Amino acid sequence: MREGIGVGLAALVLLGSPAFAQAPAAIPVAITVDAAKPIGELRPIWRFFGADEPNYATMKDGRKLLGHLGALKPKSVYFRTHNLLNTGDGAPALKWGSTNVYTEDADGRPIYDWTILDRLFDTYLANGVRPYVQIGFMPQALSTHPEPYQHAWRPGFDYNLISGGWGYPPKDYDKWSELAYQWVRHCVDRYGRAEVETWYFEVWNEPNGPAYWKGTPEEFHKLHDYAVAGVRRALPTAKVGGPDVAGSGGQFMEDFLTHITDGTNYATGQKGTPTDFLAFHAKGAPRFVDGHVQMGIATQLAGIDKGFSMIAARPALKAKPIVIGESDPEGCAACQGPSFGYRNGTVYSSYTAAVFARKHDLATRRGVTLDGALTWAFEFEDQPYFAGFRQLSSNGLDLAVVNVFRMFSQMGPERIEAVSSGQIPLDEIIAKGVRDRPDIGALASLGADRVAIMVWNYHDDDVPGPAADVTMVLKNLPRAFAGAKLVQYRVDEDHGNVYGAWRRMGSPMAPTKAQYDSLEQASGLAAIDTAPPSRGKDGLTLTFQLPRQGVSLLVLETPSSRP
Repeated sequence: MREGIGVGLAALVLLGSPAFAQAPAAIPVAITVDAAKPIGELRPIWRFFGADEPNYATMKDGRKLLGHLGALKPKSVYFRTHNLLNTGDGAPALKWGSTNVYTEDADGRPIYDWTILDRLFDTYLANGVRPYVQIGFMPQALSTHPEPYQHAWRPGFDYNLISGGWGYPPKDYDKWSELAYQWVRHCVDRYGRAEVETWYFEVWNEPNGPAYWKGTPEEFHKLHDYAVAGVRRALPTAKVGGPDVAGSGGQFMEDFLTHITDGTNYATGQKGTPTDFLAFHAKGAPRFVDGHVQMGIATQLAGIDKGFSMIAARPALKAKPIVIGESDPEGCAACQGPSFGYRNGTVYSSYTAAVFARKHDLATRRGVTLDGALTWAFEFEDQPYFAGFRQLSSNGLDLAVVNVFRMFSQMGPERIEAVSSGQIPLDEIIAKGVRDRPDIGALASLGADRVAIMVWNYHDDDVPGPAADVTMVLKNLPRAFAGAKLVQYRVDEDHGNVYGAWRRMGSPMAPTKAQYDSLEQASGLAAIDTAPPSRGKDGLTLTFQLPRQGVSLLVLETPSSRP
């Protein structure tokens, strides 16, 4: 399948699938799932999301999307956002947001106003979502370089132009720490200690890059220590960590890890800094080549592996939970252009299935605990339909990638062995990506009343290719699964893919209410007709065909689990 190529607002002019005289022959693939071979916990790492723009969350489509995310796993889904402490009137803009939480009077005394922050967190919690709290950026009254404060960046400009007075160190670290203290104390008063204890607290974003942090590494250590001290003073049991560096962080990350274990704490004078989790970022590297998007899954996986290895190499930190605080196919959700044309359709969804499975594999290989992998995508309010941003929904219509997260939400707590003849080995996909044969892989889980197997047919190149003829054998199913019901959910060009439905509708710039209702129905997770499995000496056998860039979830439920 060929996805449209988004170039700014010209993303509305999209390329359709080319016609072919004869479809390429399908690839035979054999998958064996063995319920008697558990291979560890299947942690729900997918349940983290985030965005640059905090203020969209309280708008009509933002609230709607938060509700859909929260419904995936109520009170276990987390949302991270930049700009929570920025000075401003709360009006959203690309790569910007504000709450006006901190100002000062004429004598320099702090004035706290929680109105906008409360509205944000109230909206999260009302929709089953919890905050992954980013303590940043710098209020204008505290910034050492307060002017110019808000950036004037827009898509197509140099990315580093997002910088402004919000990115500088504080003029008074005690006031910075007190801001963190007052914020957390207010949250405990408003939401209760038990609730706030479930949140994540981290300081800033990508302090190792030029766009977000205008201080030195040592000044960031100080910023971090003072903020953490304020958080822990308000709530000694708060979950604190970081530093959410860009990429694996290189020497900056190494120095930070040394500081939090062995350095002198700037705020307390004690050795080290309290740390409950560690966070770094990992992005892919798509390109536009020969008239199509070519994804860069290898770049993202190599970055994850490097980040895991850096933490695993330190005995004092190896057991700490890790959150990949931004984990995406590329690095700018608000950017537009030819290399981002994958975002609306099924390349994004199949990539997500393939890459998340490998995150589990890499964590197991490095012996670390991966707590979460945060998808840095949300929505952009009141933009043209399918405008080419990296987002989860467009004008309130969930994109195909959301249906992969719906699939993940149905998987059980225990991973079981799944072997596919079409899956590219881990080392090969890290080194080379998916540039020759497709990656036709499987991830399987077992729960008390269901077996769930995700299967994908992914390729880096967004060009037409053969489907997979899958023969799957399910071995050693528990006795409770006798008479189990099989359901197959599907995301492909024609199922669970609102962008495909919109194109088939003629790509209306302003859908009517009837058209919108039809698109909304097409945006949900779709079940497809599936032949019942046959029973043989090796277990249950089922067959199905999976198109290029398609994802299936096969769910086998025990009779007792059904009403």
